[in-house]
Amino acid sequence: MSHKNLRNIPVYKKALELCRMSREIASYVSFNKDLLRLYESNSLRDIIANSILTDAILIPQKIALVESSRSTSERLQNVSFINIMIRNIHSYCLGLEKDGVKETEYINLLRSELKSFRKYYRKWKVSIR
Repeated sequence: MSHKNLRNIPVYKKALELCRMSREIASYVSFNKDLLRLYESNSLRDIIANSILTDAILIPQKIALVESSRSTSERLQNVSFINIMIRNIHSYCLGLEKDGVKETEYINLLRSELKSFRKYYRKWKVSIR
C-alpha cells in the first residue's frame, strides 16, 4: 500500500494525532526537554514520557505493517501488538499521575485521545479480518 493511500485510512490518521499529542505531553511533563535523549535519564517521569513516545510512534508503524501484509498471522500479531501499546499508554498516564504530575488535565487529554483512537482501532480491527 502506498504512503498516500495509508494517509486515507482513518485509524492511521488518528494514530498520527495520538503521536503528536504524545510528543507534546512528553515534552511538557519531562524534566529533560531533549526528547531524543529521554532514554538516558534516570528520572521516572522521563522514562515514562519516553515510553509513551515510543509506543505512540510504533502504533502507526504497526498499522502500516498490517495494511501492507498479506500474511494473516502477521496481521493478527501486529494488531495484538497495537492493543498492548494502547494499554501501555493508558498505564503510563497513571504512572505520570503517581509520579506527581500536577497538570492532570494534560494527562486526561491524552487519555481522551487514546479513547478516541480506540474507537477507530476497533472498527479497523474488524474490517481487516
